[in-house]
Amino acid sequence: MQYFLSLVIDGVLAGAIYALVALAFVLVYKASAMMNFALGEWVVFGAVLAGTGLHFLHLGTIGALIFAAIGMIALAAGFYRLVVRRLVGRPALSAIMVTLGLGMVMRGSGLLVFAGVPSLFPPSLLSEPVVIGDVAIPAGKLVAACVAGLCVALIGGFWRFSRTGIALRAIADDPQAAMASGIDVDRQLLIVWSLAGMVAVVAGVLWTMVVGGGFGVALIGLKVFPIVILGGLDSIAGTIVAAIAVGVLESLGAGYLDEPLGPGFGSIAPYLVLLAMLMTRPYGLFGQPRVERV
Repeated sequence: MQYFLSLVIDGVLAGAIYALVALAFVLVYKASAMMNFALGEWVVFGAVLAGTGLHFLHLGTIGALIFAAIGMIALAAGFYRLVVRRLVGRPALSAIMVTLGLGMVMRGSGLLVFAGVPSLFPPSLLSEPVVIGDVAIPAGKLVAACVAGLCVALIGGFWRFSRTGIALRAIADDPQAAMASGIDVDRQLLIVWSLAGMVAVVAGVLWTMVVGGGFGVALIGLKVFPIVILGGLDSIAGTIVAAIAVGVLESLGAGYLDEPLGPGFGSIAPYLVLLAMLMTRPYGLFGQPRVERV
């Protein structure tokens, strides 16, 4: 039982960070109907920019985070201005290929420019476990999950209660009606893409603090996709629930199935659940089925 609880807690802690990254994906999709498949590379760039600000520019921890946030906001805003605006009304495949291409360019150039850049917080920073009852919880994962959970709550409050969030929800419901109501759609979409850039910085710093740096962190972008499909592409609450579920599935799969079925099976367990979900409920746990008038 103790082993099971340890795996579940570990999965929940990882799921909190997954939820933060997945929210950046969902917010962009809800507002602009575009899937950002370069989000994993954005997370990596956010982390390496923070590391660059601290170790090479000597800006201090807060200064490094601000430097990374400014850099990712500039990247996100530039990508929106130069690319996304030109894809309005184009086939969805165009947007997919553009973001995939952006991710490849970022990964290739990043390996050259940021090779050897240490992370902002080393994984050994909080190596001592926190013991609750008989369960030992890694302190680094616990802190990262708490920060990620706070950010998720702030994003949810921003989407639900702020004027910008209300405008973005209106755009998500009906862009034409939002424009007719006087909402500056272009400005609001620029804000949501910039917000995704800021989230990438936080998620990148937290993830590298838990598992270490390197451009392999970009694989977190692949884990986001089954999360948003499971939760429902248009559901923030579903995304959070699915992120926790995927984290727990990965942890339990690694703990119980890796030995009999082979190493790495826990990593593909969420994709097997995704296949089952697509066959039974293709719009996700909390997503709304598309209703079309015939």
